Amino acid sequence: MEEFGVRNPAAGIADIGLGKAASVRYNFLEATLYEEAVRRGEAELTADGALRALTGQHTGRSAKDKFVVRDGKTDGQIWWDNNKPMSPEHFAVLHQDMLAHAEGRDLFVQDLVGGADADNALPTRVVTEFAWHSLFIRNLLIRPEREALQGFLPKLTIIDLPSFRADPARHGCRTETVIACDLTNGIVLIGGTSYAGEMKKSVFTVLNYLLPSKGVMPMHCSANVGPDGDAAVFFGLSGTGKTTLSADPKRTLIGDDEHGWGENGIFNFEGGCYAKTIRLSAEAEPEIFATTKRFGTVLENVVLDENRVPDFNDGSLTENTRCAYPLHFIPNASETGIAPHPKTIIMLTADAFGVLPPIAKLTPEQAMYHFLSGYTAKVAGTEKGVTEPEATFSTCFGAPFMPRHPTEYGNLLRDLIARHEVDCWLVNTGWTGGAYGTGNRMPIKATRALLTAALTGELKKVEMRTDANFGFAVPVAVGGVDTKILDPRSTWADGVAYDAQAKKLVGMFIDNFAKFEAHVDGKVRDAAPGIRLAAE
Repeated sequence: MEEFGVRNPAAGIADIGLGKAASVRYNFLEATLYEEAVRRGEAELTADGALRALTGQHTGRSAKDKFVVRDGKTDGQIWWDNNKPMSPEHFAVLHQDMLAHAEGRDLFVQDLVGGADADNALPTRVVTEFAWHSLFIRNLLIRPEREALQGFLPKLTIIDLPSFRADPARHGCRTETVIACDLTNGIVLIGGTSYAGEMKKSVFTVLNYLLPSKGVMPMHCSANVGPDGDAAVFFGLSGTGKTTLSADPKRTLIGDDEHGWGENGIFNFEGGCYAKTIRLSAEAEPEIFATTKRFGTVLENVVLDENRVPDFNDGSLTENTRCAYPLHFIPNASETGIAPHPKTIIMLTADAFGVLPPIAKLTPEQAMYHFLSGYTAKVAGTEKGVTEPEATFSTCFGAPFMPRHPTEYGNLLRDLIARHEVDCWLVNTGWTGGAYGTGNRMPIKATRALLTAALTGELKKVEMRTDANFGFAVPVAVGGVDTKILDPRSTWADGVAYDAQAKKLVGMFIDNFAKFEAHVDGKVRDAAPGIRLAAE
């Protein structure tokens, strides 16, 4: 693809009100974006040739500062219990003020696509004031061929101006930081934060709004496929292992975070990966580690030593250190971002209570129950103000990005699981031997061994027991895995303390699901933990 270089603003983005920018650096390629980022003091090179940038006070998503415009079209379609409304009037003022703020500035534009499936693709124009943000989003979304950029017509426009400061009284927001989504007109405004992940998640939010009406299930998941076309989907929130566990040298990586599932199978929304790097090692995650040593990768908030060598064990800036790289940096990544219908669904959870087993087989009803529950732990640094893991329920394993009511997604998923006879497993990558602070993180080698057994079908052949608290099926013994770890209670020093912790967690599940009970059928309600014991 050719680099278009600096253009007259009127030739590119005057139609969206940014014609008074000093210059527009249009679809710059990686090398030029490197030069611009370093020249402007936005970032620096590492010893290995990656680009390291710091985001300042915002080292994670500002979930409380995200808003959706409430208008005649969105009013009856958005799950307002989960999404903060902004009036069209406030959005219009915010939009005009951000356009005025951009006057006289050098801007960077990338014309990209969200969605590898042509029938469901979202052409997206991203305008940034930082060169490294332009490189970041170029890495993360799908990069069209040179010919496709001629006459590019975006359906979504993102304007990202970290130096802009919102006025809560004037703009109807909470703080000087704002992420405002106008879903009707396809505009996202981001101000007051340098955290690049806001751009990526804004695209995901818009696709989550648009696709269900087309019968396509948007998913916060990673995905890979085996040599026999046996695709697998890994649901989970940030930090639960989506990226790590889907990077399997024996399987082709489809993507690490966001996918759709429609009539032709699954497809990646993105063209890159955004992997956590805290305590990253070449031994445990060789494919991801290798990307941090490549030209083109963006390291976000990673500490460098005096020789500019990354120290992935240093979380002094944030636990949410990350690297952003194009998908083809992973040796066995898919070239198309498309795969057949999945044969296996994995729901990942980081259980901070140390109660759940490392793996459990779910019935279709249990799968919908746990999908709507979305239990996990918020991992330190993923959101501003979270300094250590906290137990949380994030419906559909991605509530912050779900504009519609969760039962819309749940019903879509249930129908797809039934239609394609998909095996579903719950995998705990959290704590064993005790709760957070007492127990230890689940050994990744054990998790990988159990996943391999699930994906190959071996787990369906082993003896299972019924979990006394949750009612799902748990393997009694699996080759290559310490048998003790399969029974969480036996890993605790005090079994009575485990029972009390389990009872507490069961109660949390039941209390959380109360808001969904009126929206699901009796079979799903009966999949709740504790139901089996109550019957006995």
